[in-house]
Amino acid sequence: MLFENNIKNVKLDSCSEILVCMKPTPRTRIIDIVKIDGYEDYLHRCLTGPHRRFSGRVEYLREAIPEGFHKKLLVFNGNVVGQIEYGPPKASYYPISGQDLVVMNCIWVLRKAKGHNLGRLLVKDMVSSENQAASFATIALDNHWSPWFKRWQLENLGFKPLESITVIHKTKNQEHPFSIFLMWMPNVSEAKPPTWNHEKLLEGMTFCTAHPLYRPQTYRLTQILERQ
Repeated sequence: MLFENNIKNVKLDSCSEILVCMKPTPRTRIIDIVKIDGYEDYLHRCLTGPHRRFSGRVEYLREAIPEGFHKKLLVFNGNVVGQIEYGPPKASYYPISGQDLVVMNCIWVLRKAKGHNLGRLLVKDMVSSENQAASFATIALDNHWSPWFKRWQLENLGFKPLESITVIHKTKNQEHPFSIFLMWMPNVSEAKPPTWNHEKLLEGMTFCTAHPLYRPQTYRLTQILERQ
């Protein structure tokens, strides 16, 4: 069912103060589309782009949903303008692991809705919904030509970089190395930092055609990224 976003301002032990200060308004609604019918198209795609389903996404959802995967849409003034995906490590498409960890697969707010702190609102909803988690993790990019997953954007949402690797893409802009960061946001003071599998990360992502690290199904080699 569609519900009003009336998240309480819960004080977190170690989480960024940015999230605590967020105040939802009656104009915003957040929908967990994994739990209700009627949003299959949004479940299988990003906010924009092709509506067709492809096997990599279908296969991923088939395994991830039973493991606790969530995809939420943010409705602002009657329009779907944002999304967030997250779940435990078993439900994530990133090779990130950790104790009592939730991995944020992606977060996106359309450009036309910027300026209303909707990205922070989506992160706060995730943290509030998963309040038993010790920490949250994701990835970020530096010097990549895509406008998504920028490190400064994730830092503004409350995450901090733990470590990074520098890579090149084997089929795009090979002269343009970029960095991938492991990003972390503790939720309790005793949270242990997560770890990630570098070699698995170099294989790229097959679950979303819009992801900056997407590896097409037609690509024959196992790894589409090369470490520098």
